[in-house]
Amino acid sequence: MSPVMQGREEAKQRLAEDQERADRLPDLLRSVLRAQSALEAARVQRAPAEEVRHHGLELDTALTEAMRAAYAKERALVGPKGYTDRIHRRKRLAKPVVRRATEEAEELLTAREDHRLHGIQRIPRHTY
Repeated sequence: MSPVMQGREEAKQRLAEDQERADRLPDLLRSVLRAQSALEAARVQRAPAEEVRHHGLELDTALTEAMRAAYAKERALVGPKGYTDRIHRRKRLAKPVVRRATEEAEELLTAREDHRLHGIQRIPRHTY
């Protein structure tokens, strides 16, 4: 198989993987909302620090998975040629539908980073 054909096949395989991950995005966004609700409930109920930290880490995991799926959606919207041709990718990234997908992914990235900086409960170390 020629290198060009091999590159096309690899791009199609990566596109299929990205499409599969992108299809899970709505479910992942619902899991982010559930994790966020659980974290807020734990904070309101003044749960122990370990429990709040556990819910914070669950939210971090949910945000990470949703963010990855959102970026996979962006790559899937660009198409298989975007994996091998950077000019095609840049042109497709300018399309409104792809731009909205990029904004959604970046919002999730920002939410995750903000949560990592301020939302995960620190547990004091025990000194002996």
